[in-house]
Amino acid sequence: MRAGGRGRDVTAGWDVVSPGRPGRLPGVIMAGFDVLDLAAPVRLVPHPAVTVVVEFGAGQPIVADAAGRERRGSLVAGPGFGLGGALARGADVTCVQVRLSPVLARSILGVAAGDLSGIGVPLDDLWGADAARLRERLAAAASWPDRFALVEEALARRRRPGSYPDPEVAWAWRRLVAGRGLVRIDRLAAEVGWSRKRLWSRFAAQLGLPPKRAATLIRFDHAAYHLATGRDAARVAADAGYADQSHLHREVVSCTGVTPATLAEEPFLAVDDVAWPTLQRRRRGPGFPARQAI
Repeated sequence: MRAGGRGRDVTAGWDVVSPGRPGRLPGVIMAGFDVLDLAAPVRLVPHPAVTVVVEFGAGQPIVADAAGRERRGSLVAGPGFGLGGALARGADVTCVQVRLSPVLARSILGVAAGDLSGIGVPLDDLWGADAARLRERLAAAASWPDRFALVEEALARRRRPGSYPDPEVAWAWRRLVAGRGLVRIDRLAAEVGWSRKRLWSRFAAQLGLPPKRAATLIRFDHAAYHLATGRDAARVAADAGYADQSHLHREVVSCTGVTPATLAEEPFLAVDDVAWPTLQRRRRGPGFPARQAI
């Protein structure tokens, strides 16, 4: 791991908090963000999970994708949120961010991950008055543990047993995650007893992206983590299953709009790793990555 600072300390005004205990809901991880002001917009690093942002501060987070489309306030976005390049900015922003396995999206959010593509949808469109009530309760809560408990309670209350993807689709997703995105799609189809075309269509409709793109995103996530720890790009390319370093370079640029060297220094990637569940304590500013669950 690196022992030095980062090139631009845009996260000095961030307070990042992770829960002090494992959550009760499998496939759900959370973090809290308290942002006084961003010295510059930060890059959203795509991740193979559904993203839920619940804001309750004086200001609103603003997310802009590579095409310039913006979304303000609480939002829900599908797996790979930020693919191709997306930036976040804001001041006086306080929010809870949830990463939710796409297998659970329909049961908790009421829509399949496939309905959450692009820059995402406002949380109010999915939860109606419940979203406003949750924001009010979060703002009134006395501590971050209380806020995490409120969000977990809201997710559990909305969970609908039986509203899951096909068992074959859920199994294929977990198989891709376990294999770090290196499992061939035709092999997955054969293992579940489906044609490749059927797996492709059902997977894409229910989880928000086709299986090949899911594999690409999962593989990229592992590569991004290792780049952030300071590992050599050529070694990362070999270990993550890329043909060579040039292949890694092209995929990182495709996913984020920046080179591997730039990605490794992105403050959001560093803060993100501090926020998620491996480090169970409050820390300020950029830190050093600890492996996170998908």
